[in-house]
Amino acid sequence: MNRCGLLTLKKEPVPLKSIEVELEVRDHVATVVSTLNYQNKEDKPIEAVFVFPLPGDAAVCHFSAKMGQKEIVAEVKEKQEAREEYDDALSSGQQAFLLEESDQSPDVFSMRVGCLPPGESASIRLEYVTELAVQADEGLRFCLPAVLNPRYTPQGSEAPAVQVNSVPASLVPYSLSFSARVSSPRPISKVESSCSLNPLQFLNTDQTQATVKLGAGHKFDRDVEVLIYYKDAHQPTAVVEAGQASAKPGTLMGDPVVMVSLFPEFPQSVMSSVASCGEFVLLVDRSGSMEDPMNNKDRNQTRISSARETLLLLLKSLPMGCYFNIYSFGSSYEHIFPKSVEYSQQTMEEALKIVGTMEADLGGTEILEPLKHIYEQPCIPSQPRQLFIFTDGEVGDTKEVTDLVKKNSASHRCFSFGIGEGASSALINGLAKEGGGHAQFITGSDRMQPKVMQSLRFALQPAVMDISITWDLPKDVSVTVLSPPITALFQGQQLLVYGQLSGQSSEAAEGCVMVKYSLAGHPTQNQLHFSLKPEEDTGLTVHRLGARTLIRSLEMEGRESRGEQHTGVKEKVVALSIQSGVSSCFTAFIAVNKGEGEAIQGPLVRRNVPTPGMMMRKACHSATLMDVSMACSKSRPSALLMSRHFSEACDAKPTVFHRAIEAVRRIFRRPTGAADSSQPEVKQPPCDPLLQLVSLQKASGFWMLDSALAAALGKTSEEVEKSKPELVSSEVWATILALIWLQGFQTDAKDEWQILAGKAVLWLQAQNAPNVTECVDAGNALLGCRVQKDALGL
Repeated sequence: MNRCGLLTLKKEPVPLKSIEVELEVRDHVATVVSTLNYQNKEDKPIEAVFVFPLPGDAAVCHFSAKMGQKEIVAEVKEKQEAREEYDDALSSGQQAFLLEESDQSPDVFSMRVGCLPPGESASIRLEYVTELAVQADEGLRFCLPAVLNPRYTPQGSEAPAVQVNSVPASLVPYSLSFSARVSSPRPISKVESSCSLNPLQFLNTDQTQATVKLGAGHKFDRDVEVLIYYKDAHQPTAVVEAGQASAKPGTLMGDPVVMVSLFPEFPQSVMSSVASCGEFVLLVDRSGSMEDPMNNKDRNQTRISSARETLLLLLKSLPMGCYFNIYSFGSSYEHIFPKSVEYSQQTMEEALKIVGTMEADLGGTEILEPLKHIYEQPCIPSQPRQLFIFTDGEVGDTKEVTDLVKKNSASHRCFSFGIGEGASSALINGLAKEGGGHAQFITGSDRMQPKVMQSLRFALQPAVMDISITWDLPKDVSVTVLSPPITALFQGQQLLVYGQLSGQSSEAAEGCVMVKYSLAGHPTQNQLHFSLKPEEDTGLTVHRLGARTLIRSLEMEGRESRGEQHTGVKEKVVALSIQSGVSSCFTAFIAVNKGEGEAIQGPLVRRNVPTPGMMMRKACHSATLMDVSMACSKSRPSALLMSRHFSEACDAKPTVFHRAIEAVRRIFRRPTGAADSSQPEVKQPPCDPLLQLVSLQKASGFWMLDSALAAALGKTSEEVEKSKPELVSSEVWATILALIWLQGFQTDAKDEWQILAGKAVLWLQAQNAPNVTECVDAGNALLGCRVQKDALGL
């Protein structure tokens, strides 16, 4: 008889009862403290294993366990040494706690609570610090990953050291409480979230401090995303943090560390010239998980359908004179053209025809091979390569993928998009960081299109060259830069630099940091003056973030090295990790309760704590099994084929399971009685009014005056043609009408259509058309708008 009230899907007791998370935000840096409460309600000692996600750039800096009144603070040790100490403790009957980062991906951690006696409770305290990325709307994004999807590992690759045990969100057997305290030198405008929050409570009259809590009943069906808005968020800042009193001067933790936050502002004269060249390579995930809904409110909008709509906008927004190609991937990969082709009406239409047939039908998530193929293609002279990657980010070989992007970083810029809950922040951020681009996450009710178009605007900005950082400091003060060299700058995007300060300075002393670069051939610089007086009560947050930055750079160097060089880099990382108390891929946190214990006879019972996952694959599995039984009654060959695939899938190998699912999907997408056909099914034209209008635009920017345009504008062909002013061509009239409609009825979606509207304006200007003012007036009268000619850019 089982005496434990909470069970996994395998009827095993679950020892994790609750998670409490406290977030403290100071300006654009966050400290997160998570308390995990365990209780063993079984009649034998157990080992609880919990695999969970953290932000990919987090610096884990504290791990402790409390049993009754006794607290044990974990130490950072070399990973294998920590594992051996943990195993030795368990075999001796001692309580032990181990926390380690996954070898494959830095955003996945495993926690082991070992030898928890019957009836005993333990509270585990985990602390990490992280930077908050500034979004396009100037909000600072914090994400507490509450969803960890199973990571797909390509066939033949090393399996992850830790396996994810996922359950549907509704069956997660533990609770989550979340509270946040925000403080900043600038007033707080608002705090928003994809989850239900209690009202924001300000703590002072100038509204620079506030608290907020997660509403009751979080369903674990999404990550906890919080957006914090300050007034004047784009102001450059510098924080100098005092060193640790007990640490030796001259070491990273003993010296002051400065964190500089800059927001480069490019000259308007340069920004006004949008690039009309480039090779745009779009890489789209078509694995089975892309069939999942974008969010739980609108389950009809799948990730793959949103990707199709986004590709339509992208293709319509590309500049004339550029080159492009589209790849899609799953267990295999495909490309529309053998090599990138020049953008024209013909190539755009050919690409759109194939985009309209794209489904999530390519199996697993194997991104490495298509990336290798892309990098093997020679770059086109005078056409800078811009790579856009769309994925739900569920891969097991994150480090191998980001290493490949870094190896090829000199030949391109990489813009990445994490789609849906549970996308790997280490993968998405790593792709953009190593590829000198920009990362975006599309979660909750976010629309993919505006975020992708923002990245396209970044890609169309002139490439910044010859980036350097110089420091102007008092003669007795020197700086050791902890951050890697800067490879990319974008207008208004945050730039963080960490530096270790050595030497003595007076309290009134000042320093200056300058970022110099060349933009479209023009030398430019941004600078910031700051006080060198250290701040005392900061909890060593800046030091730990600086240490994390240096550790990640050294880890990358270690993966690229061999032999003695690799060993030397590993030794540096281990020493720095132990000194700073910050986790790394070569170290782990270990805590042992060295009290009296009895040796364990036989293997210790392990209990895997389930993690919330977007369980669409399991739902798909169930639905597909139902389809199998239906097929059995209709088609013996189909039944035999599916029976074979599902018997293979039962061995739980992700690759085999995905192939089985896709085989069934291919059969059931055919109409009843239809024969096998290689002809793809083209999707119906978009029903969204904006996309309907956009789909009609020609590659060079104009619209045709036809019945389809009239329908998109909500008019008849007769009404549109009758209103056309004399001496104006049909194409000019149609294009002005489209621009008026966009400006008059789609202002909220301006981020999505702004670039393609700019193409239309350039086309109109090249026509040198007469009576433009008359056309605008006539268009306003026809459509019932009041759009000014200047607002159209004419």
